[in-house]
Amino acid sequence: MRKNLALVLAVSCTGLFSATSAMAQDAIVVEEETVSLSEAADCKTQYYVDKHDNWFIQLGAGIDVPLVENRLVDGKARRHITAAYNLGFGKWFSPYIGFRFSGYYGAMHWDNDSYSKAKYGNLNFDFMWDMCNSLGGVDPDRPVSVIPFVGIGGTYVWDIQSDGTNIYRGDGDLKKTSWTLPVSAGIQFRFRLCQYVDFFLEGRASFYGDNFNGSAYGEPLDINIQATGGFSFNLGGVKYQAYNKCKDMAYINSLNGQVNALRGELAATAAALATAQAQLPCPEVVVPDCPENNAAPMMSTVRFTINSSKISDEEMVNVYNTAQYLKENPSVNVLIKGYADKDTGTSDYNKALSQKRAQAVYDALTKTYGISKNRLAIEAEGSTQQPYNVNNWNRIVIFVPGN
Repeated sequence: MRKNLALVLAVSCTGLFSATSAMAQDAIVVEEETVSLSEAADCKTQYYVDKHDNWFIQLGAGIDVPLVENRLVDGKARRHITAAYNLGFGKWFSPYIGFRFSGYYGAMHWDNDSYSKAKYGNLNFDFMWDMCNSLGGVDPDRPVSVIPFVGIGGTYVWDIQSDGTNIYRGDGDLKKTSWTLPVSAGIQFRFRLCQYVDFFLEGRASFYGDNFNGSAYGEPLDINIQATGGFSFNLGGVKYQAYNKCKDMAYINSLNGQVNALRGELAATAAALATAQAQLPCPEVVVPDCPENNAAPMMSTVRFTINSSKISDEEMVNVYNTAQYLKENPSVNVLIKGYADKDTGTSDYNKALSQKRAQAVYDALTKTYGISKNRLAIEAEGSTQQPYNVNNWNRIVIFVPGN
């Protein structure tokens, strides 16, 4: 303990010299960042999307109505509604703008002198605008969103069957296929079911040249109206990262204030050290020699089970402790006194049993732990003496200081 105290005092004296140079330095003050009036007026939370977030896949089905050449000789022409199927995928670059590839497949029917029909496949690249996030503030959990979109794409029509078609191939046969590049526009209503799934209803109008359905007369523009509904699956959920310059600046200023406060405390501590430095040099610390420990009286025991002289693993700990004590105190001798329980044997039997118990401890000390035989003595008390009032406690060996 005294050696430790001397070490602490020595280190303190060295520290006082080091503190002098620290005190000599001026405290550095971190200036707070400020926001100008023009910046404060534009302190809005900005949102952005990680490149791995906000991808989606949509599956849908619905109807389409082609607005193409539509007449019959008898004047009974009508618009025909057919099924359409939709598959798409895309990503939201921000809470406001996104893109998708959207494909449609279906059959279309129309009247052109006779009942006409064809099959088509369509692929569009769409730019999407989340009107609600733009006008009403960003909310990834908004239950209903309105999303206008525009797109460009390509449409392939095949298996055209129309007696009124007036487009022919070079060999004079009627064309049975058509390839066109439409532009389109539409609007989607999105209903949030959970973070990962939306239900949507969507209407799209695709605008073609007059050869969309293999016929080219009448109005110079063909239109295909599609209405679909389905589910949009948000891969990984809907996630927007937020950033607000003003809020972050306030947090930085708060941290700078804490830094300045700590530097002020450091300056005050340096001043206190300077005061202590005036008392140098430190007085020499004299550590007196510690007196040699005198051996204390020893009262250790080793307990045994009934009718046994075998030392258990648990009780061997006490034998080991006694051996260590004897090694640390070479001037101490020990008398090993064995006892037996008077309620569990005759006097002669207990005398022999207590002798065996004392001998077992003697052997362990000398053979296992190397204690000299000259420092040990054995005494068998049997059951004539009972050190404890509880009888079964007297199945024991007791160590007492010897001569």
